[in-house]
This record gives sequence, structure tokens and C-alpha cells, in this order.
Amino acid sequence: MASRANQWILLGCALLCGAALPCAALNLVSAEEQPQASTSAPPIASDARLAGDEKQTRFILDLDTTIPFRAFVLADPYRLVIDIPQVSFRLPSGAGVTGRGLVKAFRYGLVMPGGSRIVFDLTGPAKITSSTMLESANGQPPRLVLELEQTDPATFKQVLAAETPELKPSVTDQAVAVSPPEVTPAQPAKPPQPTDSRPVVVIDPGHGGVDNGTRAGEETEKNLVLAFGLALRDRLEKGGKYRVVMTRTDDTFIPLDDRVKIGRSQGAALFVSIHADYLPHGEGEAEGATIYTVSDKATDAEAARLAESENRADAIGGVNLTAEPTEVADILIDLAQRETRTFSNRFAHLLMGEMKSATRLHKHPLKSAGFRVLKAPDVPSVLVELGYVSNKGDLEHLVSDSWRSKTVASMAQAIDTFLAKRLATAVPAN
Repeated sequence: MASRANQWILLGCALLCGAALPCAALNLVSAEEQPQASTSAPPIASDARLAGDEKQTRFILDLDTTIPFRAFVLADPYRLVIDIPQVSFRLPSGAGVTGRGLVKAFRYGLVMPGGSRIVFDLTGPAKITSSTMLESANGQPPRLVLELEQTDPATFKQVLAAETPELKPSVTDQAVAVSPPEVTPAQPAKPPQPTDSRPVVVIDPGHGGVDNGTRAGEETEKNLVLAFGLALRDRLEKGGKYRVVMTRTDDTFIPLDDRVKIGRSQGAALFVSIHADYLPHGEGEAEGATIYTVSDKATDAEAARLAESENRADAIGGVNLTAEPTEVADILIDLAQRETRTFSNRFAHLLMGEMKSATRLHKHPLKSAGFRVLKAPDVPSVLVELGYVSNKGDLEHLVSDSWRSKTVASMAQAIDTFLAKRLATAVPAN
């Protein structure tokens, strides 16, 4: 029985030496800069189930081979996270939607190239009492089995405080022969290359990986907005006016703060986050696209609800939220934020003017709220909700290639207009 809440379980060879799956806070970079995952077929997860009650709960994951894994708990909110190498999830439809015992629900998906994650929402404080990978036996497939036990908040905090995750791989006693490094003859220095001073546009498809976003039937927000974001990238790159950076180009989870860092590190002239909204049942009917900018106070209750929902993305993805960034109380930062918000609002109005000829807009298409992903103090940023997946008409648009093409064109035109002055002084890349 394991007494540690955070633990590495290494079976066979030390496979995680190269995978280095993340613990609490993920430090991810742009999907374009991430290493490529192995081309070999990943292991298959064929079933996942829960058993037990509110005192003790067991999770079982059926696989086609044994794999290393790492399990740990997080607070605020209470969650259990299992990190594993990248697997192909072929679980029954609806797996994880409903919980049992200490688990409200769970979700799963790719969290980085080469790494998958399962995140459990817990009913309250709990600790891991045992976790093991079982070999195939007696007609049963290889299984990851984890036991949870109810605990009290004080004990839970003590466990978290005492545990410092160890990311060092296991070291075997077997000697490893190391070849001397190859020596490459010195090459003559290349002439300096012209600097690409084209404006940088960052496109941020929301959600991804373990975070599906909203869902309607088989359609998930993460896939709908990725398709739109890639189409917008292709349209902008075809024009050659901008250097376009995507926060993700595949089904990968990117924490909110890392999305902001991508925009700032690239010196972006514009940051466009792409999403699709969902109106909960019983709250009426809504349709059309909405354009959001950041503000300290939401324009209305719906904007506040959406910001709260989108800002929970890190909790959904299993990121440790206990270490919040400190606020920078600096007058220069404050002035920069004011100027940036002015530019963000200007672009939002331009975008609304262009999009209204291509798609339906919400009856109140311009709103603002405290979206974390829009809080870069020096990058004009907007969040575009393309429509409501809960609305039949909007969903038909979201899956339509012709609608996507028209709406992408309108958005590209707004970007051209907004960045026209920057383009006048830009040096094209060779």
C-alpha cells in the first residue's frame, strides 16, 4: 500500500526518462515548437470504470500493454491526476461523464506530445492508498488499478505540503556505453539574414487535449475551433503579410498562462482566441458570434458566466492552481494595459463590422469580461465565440466548410485593416 500522494510508478524499463510528463503546472510552448511524438503506434486504452463508495473508490483502466504512470492529487478544486505516456483512448461512449463514490466525473486526452492525462473531479479531499499496473493474467488484459480513500481537509493539506514530486528517472546498475561526440569541421560564417519584421498574429484555438470545451453530440468545441484556427492561419499565410503563430496545431492541452506567454514571447501585434459557446438548458435561447475583450468588470451576467467557464480550463486540464501569479502594481504596466485595451477594443469593432456580412452575430455582439487568456499587458487581444453549439443553426454553421471559409475571410479582412499601419513599415521575409 502506497502512502505517498504523489508517486512515480516505473515498470519494465524507465520509459518516462524521455517522456518527462508534467506534474502540477505545465510549462508548455507553442505547438509549433514542441517535439514530435514517436511515430510508433501508442498503447490502446479500451475501457475505464469506477467501483466502490463514498469511503473508498477504485479506478480501473484496461490496456493492451503495461505502461508507466504517475498519480497525484491537487487542491482547489479537489482533483486526482494520472499522467501516462501517449495512449489511444478507445473507451466506451460516455466514459467518465458520470462518477461514482469519491469521483464526480473524469476526462482524458492528450496533454502534450507523447503524454496523455486522466483528470478526476473529486467530491472532496481524498488520498491515494494504492496504485499499481497489473500484468495480463487469467484472461484479463493489463490494468492500471488505483485506490482512493476519503480523508479530511487537514490531512489532505499535510499530504500536499509534505510531498515534493520527484521528476528524476530511475537509474539502473547496468553500465551504458556512450559514444564520443562527433566533431564537425568548422564552416565559414554565413552572411546575416534579413530580419523578418512582419507583424506577428497569434491564433489561439481554445481548449484541446484533456479539455474538450463544450460539446453537442459527437461535436466538441476543441475540434471545431481548431479547424477554424487552422483555416484562418492558412488564409493569412497565403497573403504573406504576417508571421502566423498557432498556440496549438493538434489536439494538445495548453495552459492559459502559456497561451499568453506565447503571444508575448513572439512580440505579437494581435492575439485572437477562438471559441464556441454553449448556453445551459433552462437559460433561454441564444445564437450568433460574440467578440470579447478583457475588462475588470463583466458587461453582463452572460459575459461573467463565460469568463468564469473559460478561466476554469487549467483546472479541467489538471494544472495546479494554488500558486497564483502576483499582481504587478507598476504604473508603467498599468499605462501599457490601458493602451493595449484601447487597441483591443478598436480591433473588436473592426471585426464586428466585417463578420456581420459573413455570419450571424449575437444580439449584443461586443462584450467584455475578465478572461485570463486576454490579459497580456502589451498584446492587443480578443476572444471570439463563433456561435453556440447549443443552437442547431449555429452548430450547422460551425461544421460547414463554406461557412468557415466566408467567416475566415471576414476575419482576415479585419486583421488586414487593423494592422495596415504596421504593414507599411514591415520588412518582408526572404
